[in-house]
Amino acid sequence: MLDIKGKVVAITGASSGIGEATARLLAHHGAHVILGARRTERLEALTSEIRSKGGSADYQQLDVTKRDQMEAFIKYAEKAFGRVDVILNNAGVMPLSKLEALKVEEWDRMIDVNIRGVLHGIAAGLPIMKKQGFGQFVNIASIGAYSVTPTAAVYCATKYAVRAISEGLRLEVGGDIRVTLVSPGVTESELADSISDEEARQGMKEYRRISISPDAIARSILYAMEQPADVDVNEIIVRPTASPN
Repeated sequence: MLDIKGKVVAITGASSGIGEATARLLAHHGAHVILGARRTERLEALTSEIRSKGGSADYQQLDVTKRDQMEAFIKYAEKAFGRVDVILNNAGVMPLSKLEALKVEEWDRMIDVNIRGVLHGIAAGLPIMKKQGFGQFVNIASIGAYSVTPTAAVYCATKYAVRAISEGLRLEVGGDIRVTLVSPGVTESELADSISDEEARQGMKEYRRISISPDAIARSILYAMEQPADVDVNEIIVRPTASPN
């Protein structure tokens, strides 16, 4: 395995959960982390914390559903450091509900953030990585990319899409650019806070009793990043030991 010190890593959804935990861990190991999210006050606090511990961090406000903002975010990282080693497409939302509830606006939001957001990250980063001749995309999916549960049909569909997009990208880019799909099982995060449907909210509270720390997912991301250039870790599933599925 190689040291990731000096790698330039752009992280979406960096203001909480997996994105925040990964930013801390990678910065601790010497990476330059560029943090993107809508909540700039949280990004500012996280950036200050990382810098106070000797790490390298910067941030930009980012709505991944806006392609121009994603382009500006990735170009900012390239301009600041002269390259982009890794793009972590992590931003996601999970407002679960049964299809019969007809929460169409929430469906649209999941499609925009969970699918379009990943595609926007690829569109912004792929030309840079092709030009520099190296790079890595790490896309965050979910255990929901492998099985569907009630109330999660649309959410799982978006994560199946991320899985398909990641595999398609891997097959297309060839030997210079690595593509890793990380699929967390139930993990401590703010995702459940977006659930407006009461039945789904209560079901998720029960499901999350065995949740694992986002630090566990961050360690899997670090593992994929620190492999030698000729090793591409394609898929990682990380879930609680007690998880029934």
